Order: sequence, then C-alpha cells, then structure tokens
Amino acid sequence: MPQMPPTSADASVGPLDRGLAVLRALAHAPGGRMRASDLARATGLARSPVDRIATTLVRLGYLREEDRELVLAPRLIRLGSAYLRSSGLPGALAGHTVLLADELDESVSLAVPDRDAVRFVTQATRRRALSVSFRIGDALPAERCAPGAIFASGWDGEQWAAWSARHRADPEDAGFPAVPGRRPGGAGGSDGSGQESADGGDRIGGEFPRRAAEAAERGWAVDDQLIEPGLVAVAVPVRDRAGRLLAALSAVSHTSRHSADSLRDYALPALLRTAERMTEALAEETAAPPSERDGTTAAPTLSQDPSRDTSLDPKRELGPEYLQSLARGLAVLAALGDLPGGMTLSAVAQATALPRATARRSLLTLQQLGYVTADERLFSPLPQVLDLGYPLLSALPLGELAQPHLAALVRRVHDSASVAVLDRDDIRYVGRVAAGRIMSVSIAVGTRFPAHATAMGRVLLAGLSASERQAWLERAELKQLTDATVTDRAQLAAELDRTARDGFALVDQELEEGLRSIAVPLHGRDGRVLAAANVSLHAGRTSLQEARETILPALREAAAAITADIALVSDSSPLALD
Repeated sequence: MPQMPPTSADASVGPLDRGLAVLRALAHAPGGRMRASDLARATGLARSPVDRIATTLVRLGYLREEDRELVLAPRLIRLGSAYLRSSGLPGALAGHTVLLADELDESVSLAVPDRDAVRFVTQATRRRALSVSFRIGDALPAERCAPGAIFASGWDGEQWAAWSARHRADPEDAGFPAVPGRRPGGAGGSDGSGQESADGGDRIGGEFPRRAAEAAERGWAVDDQLIEPGLVAVAVPVRDRAGRLLAALSAVSHTSRHSADSLRDYALPALLRTAERMTEALAEETAAPPSERDGTTAAPTLSQDPSRDTSLDPKRELGPEYLQSLARGLAVLAALGDLPGGMTLSAVAQATALPRATARRSLLTLQQLGYVTADERLFSPLPQVLDLGYPLLSALPLGELAQPHLAALVRRVHDSASVAVLDRDDIRYVGRVAAGRIMSVSIAVGTRFPAHATAMGRVLLAGLSASERQAWLERAELKQLTDATVTDRAQLAAELDRTARDGFALVDQELEEGLRSIAVPLHGRDGRVLAAANVSLHAGRTSLQEARETILPALREAAAAITADIALVSDSSPLALD
C-alpha cells in the first residue's frame, strides 16, 4: 500500500501526538475518568502539557471536568465514528448481522483486523444470563479469538514478527482491557476439550500459527474457549469481489448451549451464506463520485461556518493554554468520516477550512501514529481510532448519557430533574439528579408512575403515532390519583394533542398534591420521541407562570444537549435505554 512521504520530527504535530496519548489513557481508565495528576503519570508527560491538553479537549467538548476528574465526553465518539463511516462496513452489513443472529438465535459479530488485534465493528447480541459482553470498538488479541486466526492466515513475516514481539512483551494481555487476563504458565485457556490448560497463554500463543494455517486451508476458524471458559465461536471471512479480506463474521455461543464442534456444525452453513450476501452488499454500495472525493462538491460538516478555521476563536480566547495544532489534528481525523472510502488532501482541507499544509502535517502525524492510512491519493482512518474511547462511550445507556446534563440543569434551576421512558401504561425513570433541598421529591431510578398523570408520560404519549396513541387511550386504566387527575379519555386526548403541538407538558398536582412537573421530549436520530426529561417542582415554591417562563427554557436547553449526545452515541448502534 503506498505510504505518505517520510516526515521529520519538525513536520510532526507534537501536541496532537501527546493529546492522543491522553485520550488513550483516559479510554483505558475505569469509567473513562482520571485526575490530571494521574494522567501525567500514566502518559509520562509533565503536568503542564497535560493541563493544556485537558483545557483544549474540554473546550472542544471531547472531555468534561467532573469532581476534580477529567471524563470522556460523548462528543469524542465522532473520532471512532469517522472510521466506521469511512469503512462503510457497519452501514452495509449491520442488517445482515441482525438477520443472521435471528436465524441462529445466537450472538453474531463482525470484526476487522487491527494490526495483531481484532476489533468489533457491529454486533447483534442475544440477551441471556450468559451472553457476550464485548462492545463495538473493543479489541481482542488475535490469538484468542476465531477472527484472529482468519486474519492471521494472510499475515506476512513482518506481521508475524510484530505479533510475536507483542505476545512476549504482554503475556497477560494487559493491553487488552476488554478480555479477561491470563497468567503465564497458569490457567488461561482451553485445551480443546473444554478444560483449562496448565500452560494457558503459552499454549494459546504456541498453537496460533497452526490455527491460522488451518483457517487458511478450511476457510473458517473456531474459538474453543480461548477468551474465557465457556465461550465458543466460529468465524468465516468476509471478502470483497476482488477477494480482499475485509472482515470476519462470527457466531458466538456458550458451552451450556453448544460445544465448539456442535456450534460449527450448526452455524457454519448460515455463516458462509451470509458472508456471500455481505460480499454482494458491499459490491452494491455506490461509490462517491471522484469530484466529491477531490473536495470540489463535498459539503464540509465540521463547523457552522465551513469557510472559517474553528480553532481560531478559542485560541484568541484562551491564548497559550489552547493547543491549536491538537484541535486542528482532531478536526482532520473527524473529517475523514465525511466520505466513505477515503478523502484526498484537498477534500480534508476544505472540510476543515484548514490550509493544505496544515492538514497535511496533521495527516502525516496521524499516519505515523497508526490512526490513518494512505492509498494512492486517498486518506482513511484505521480501526485504531476506535481505541479513543469508542467502546465505553457508545455503550452508555440513556441514564448515564443524560446525567451530566441533568446535573447542570439542577445546578441552574435548583430543583430535581429526571429522564424517563414509556413502559406500557407507566413511565419508568432511567436517570435522576436530585436537588439538595430539605423538601424535595424523593424518586429513584427504576421508579414507575402512571403515564396519564405525569408530564413525562404526556410527552411520551404525545410522541406516539396517532394510531398508537388512540390504542393506548382505549386500553389504559386512568386512575384518579388526586382531585386534579385527568381521567376523562376525551380530555386526556386533547391534552396530548396540545402537548404534541406545544412541545412540552405541564402537569399540576395530578400525580400528587403539591407536586408540579414540566417535561419536554428527547428525540432519537430518526426524530421520534425516545424519552422525556422533566423538572419536578414544589407547588408552593414555583408558580405555573414561573415554570413556563424560567424552568422551561433551561429544560429545553438541557434536552437539546441530551438529544445531541443521543445522536452521537446511536450513530452506529442502538442506544440502551436502561
């Protein structure tokens, strides 16, 4: 594959290199959070550059500050999404993955090679007591999974040498936080009969070349509890029409349901059929016209004013504390997802409103660090980009996603705020931040209330289609909870029409005397109402007029921020509501 011309240290963008190191360290930290002092130790950087990097990343929205810690923010997902969009694999193949999982009633994954590792790019899982817990973007050592043998079957000597060096340097797989660790010379794998081997990781690594050779000969590979006891999988290659290996398709089960051999016999025919369909689906994908890849008609998407470099204003505002080259480099990386299949230098420069020389320096650094590849004149992000927090952030459920925005809202309005979803006749709380008042509304996550008597319930019901709303009104039991509770179906239908028209609901003491609530919708990527956010008010403290004029604008701002994060997190996988 053609490479960009060699670069000197002067051409490399140092702050970009160091900024990515900080993001990697945070991505591997529990909960994606660390104190700045711990980040300095983890990265080997001095505290001063860490502080400047943090200031820049917080300003960009990639990090937030919380309880004296730096925390990964959902906006960072844009970087991982750039790889997923550019590769085109999830968009073209996710549907086939879901269909295969339905056919087999087993979890199905699609993975891509990432040097001597394997990364998941789409999954369709079965919810069981014993189920797969890997996330999109998680990396596995190639020797400990079936897709790894598929990819290694085509490795050259240099790739095998790199794998061997990593395997010796990290015998416990500490560099792969998604997989259970293993002890050299101890337990750590199956011997093929479902029993743990006495030499664990040494045996797994020693047998890997043989398993790769078998995968090349057979056209499939099996994982017999290589990741952990009980987990079995079978994988087949997914190729383009030219025969180039792009991905591996796996069916995953548990020994309580299948042995490795029985899973192979059961799933292999369907896997091979689906892999062929995936090849056809990739061939049918319409490539962008060359003029768009050259940037002559591509529409920049990274800034509200694509004619301006968006790093200029923060630099003027924050001065030397803002690392402009880091901001520009990350903008270049995010921009590479704008067009599937890669972008020219001109297209990247146009999308980011950067001079060509500036964009080129960022691309050189990103290529050196393994985040970008060059194929002829086109630059594309590599799977390593997913290591920048994508697995953690893309798996955030709605309640956790909303929590920092609810907390900011509570600090602003001094009343409790919540997020809820519709669950048959009730609303169910999935997120909650309570205000620090002596008299406050005591509600916990998981609490359920009748939808008809709550502001969030009315917002959620108003978001249903006309037929769904009518069916709900006809079957729901409308209990009288207070003297103010609306129980007349025609009156409630009119209230729902008003809520849909106004975009909010204000319920006054219908659930409980003395309790008011105002709520607005949270929308999914498709525009439909996914959930609702509210502020709970004490009737003696806040009038109805104040709720509309003061609380509602703040609530709408918080809801817009949550909705924006929902769009980011659900870009490549469904959002978990709880």
